[in-house]
Amino acid sequence: MAASDGNVLFQKAKRYSAVKYSLAISETIYTLVLLFLFQWSGLTKVIAALISGIFLNSYIVLSVYILAAYCLYYILTFPLNFYRSFILEHKFSLSKQSLRDWFIDQLKANAISYIISVILLGVFYLILGRNPDNWWIIITIFWVFFSIILAKLTPVIIIPLFFKYKALADSALRVRILDLADKMAVKIIDVFEIDFSKKTLKANAGFAGIGKTRRVILADTLKARYTEDEIVVILAHEFAHYRLGHLLKMIFFGTISTALSLYLIFKTSGYFLRVFALSSLSDIAALPIVFIYFIILGIITQPLQNYVSRTFERNADRMAIKITGLRSAFISAMEKLASQNLADRNPRPIIKFFFFDHPPIDERILRAGS
Repeated sequence: MAASDGNVLFQKAKRYSAVKYSLAISETIYTLVLLFLFQWSGLTKVIAALISGIFLNSYIVLSVYILAAYCLYYILTFPLNFYRSFILEHKFSLSKQSLRDWFIDQLKANAISYIISVILLGVFYLILGRNPDNWWIIITIFWVFFSIILAKLTPVIIIPLFFKYKALADSALRVRILDLADKMAVKIIDVFEIDFSKKTLKANAGFAGIGKTRRVILADTLKARYTEDEIVVILAHEFAHYRLGHLLKMIFFGTISTALSLYLIFKTSGYFLRVFALSSLSDIAALPIVFIYFIILGIITQPLQNYVSRTFERNADRMAIKITGLRSAFISAMEKLASQNLADRNPRPIIKFFFFDHPPIDERILRAGS
């Protein structure tokens, strides 16, 4: 690639990333404002009262309330969501998804999110009502258990709703990947290829599932443009996460974070309930307060989670290069990923602090070359 072409691509990636950062910040602030207004205006009480007047079963009331809140939120955030996930991706030539297909994916994603929310919040209110003193401990345990089950089911239930994938037809590459898995003591059921190109021009590869659902998933956009060595070292990085126990460590950190968040709600929510004239956290009209807590606590804890994640990523890079010996292939793969995905190769420290759960591409290349 000529220097001038590289500079054009660099500037394009910077513009794309800047818009994404701005949208992420705007959406977070906008969501907090909407939740506050929803609670402060009393609209949440009105909706809860209307639904309670129609249905007697508390779980049906909660399900309908969440559905109403989801629909209202989707309508109010639609312009930002549409620009971020459709217009922006097309503007920077990263997507070729039609408007119809985009909207169908939106319906699917929101339906999944709704079902998960009903389950998690249904258990939340059930435990909250029966264990007023230690509900935060029990809910933490359930949510962590549920997240593990969800991770196990994702490659066999959720991913097929959005993509089609099949066993990798390239037998030579498949054998190399399976041999690498054996070498790194990683058990997988097989290697699959996913039709990413139907929706996006970005590239990715993943190591999805737990136990008997654990598998390698290669985007066809990656397989088409990357050498065997590049694909192998990318997957060695993914396998290294397993070898180094990063999944279990992230579950541990997630458990601690969830427990602390729920405990803080347990100890301090009484003040906010009084401010908004609510008698108990178990009142579904108080649900916006719970969401506000999690968003604010998420903002506070995100930098630490990012730091831990970046440390794990660096360790996985190091192990992948050491085991495969494919240092040059790793560097060329990083260059291609940066170009294909319009990655911000060298963000400002404040951006890295808040947004990056992986080390920036330039940093990963520099460490690989040293």
